Amino acid sequence: MAETATSWVPRGVWASVAQPGSFGRRGEAGIVATLLDSFGLATLIAGPGTTAALSQAVKCRLGVVLPWTPRIVQAAAHDVVWAGPGQWLLRADLRDGFAGLLGELSAHAAVSDQSDARAAFRLSGPRVRDVLAKGMMLDLHPAAFAVGDTALTSVAYIGVQLWRLADGPDGPVFEIMVARSMAGSFWSWFAASAAEFGCHVAARA
Repeated sequence: MAETATSWVPRGVWASVAQPGSFGRRGEAGIVATLLDSFGLATLIAGPGTTAALSQAVKCRLGVVLPWTPRIVQAAAHDVVWAGPGQWLLRADLRDGFAGLLGELSAHAAVSDQSDARAAFRLSGPRVRDVLAKGMMLDLHPAAFAVGDTALTSVAYIGVQLWRLADGPDGPVFEIMVARSMAGSFWSWFAASAAEFGCHVAARA
């Protein structure tokens, strides 16, 4: 029996889910969705008595202090996001050198590379809160959810983590992360909900 050669080609998480372009109401888009891909992501879980050492290692290596409340802190090329008591998400803009960083931090925490397990995208524009309000039971008013805040919640019954970044020229900016296996379901809800306001979809440059 002849052997069959198999070649696996890596695909981005959004490859078969969303494409750059526009949909929904015509005219100026009320929402801009930027698809994020190729980032490095890991969970950090501090063990008994190791939190201080982990915090010091992160500060020395990245120049940021671990957040102790539901917040995101940002360095030049990395973000650290609170994900529960003694737990954080570490995200790198690029995967180059990421494995080495995780190796260093593994001396102080349980580290698990999640780079291919999550899907993320950035939402901006004047109608962002309106579309999220259709599926999220969370108060995103600026007085209740400030820049840098993060939350573990659900959107349309799908578990997500989101955080708010500094406002952009066209309004508030949020990033949302969802399990890769749920990316298609989440995007289906989002596209249906955002069409009313008009949405432009862009790939990260």
